[in-house]
Amino acid sequence: MSGDDSGTRKTIDQSSIDALQDVLATEHAALWVYSLVVAFLPTDLAARARADSEAHRKLRGLIEQTLSDVGARPVSALPSYSPPTPVTDSRSASALAVVAETDASARWRSLLERTVDLPLRGAALAALLECTGRCAQWRSSAGMTPVVPTFPGRTP
Repeated sequence: MSGDDSGTRKTIDQSSIDALQDVLATEHAALWVYSLVVAFLPTDLAARARADSEAHRKLRGLIEQTLSDVGARPVSALPSYSPPTPVTDSRSASALAVVAETDASARWRSLLERTVDLPLRGAALAALLECTGRCAQWRSSAGMTPVVPTFPGRTP
């Protein structure tokens, strides 16, 4: 997410910082979700969950580095999160992964809409596309239709 030639950011506007903090909070939650759902998934889906968790871990690291580079203290993860419905089996675990990806998509879209910083807009668009792909896979695993979410990142 760095945008200058030296590899570190010097400044971004407060609206962008606020949007990055929102995305970071959602990335923390997504990582928590994946640590929960992996216990309820069969081997093939658990492997996908681990890969998706790693993608979110990488995004979280980039956000934290960007915020630190501009002198903002990154928000911390909460000790735990409350899933909207109990996770009891593979289908409910897949459905919770859909929630995590949907929430992340919404925050990345919000960053895209709230910043004029071109490198951040590019990073937000790439992350939104990645979240949409992961969401479609989890929607399929959960038996949801349509598989590809309508208007990715748009909250109902």
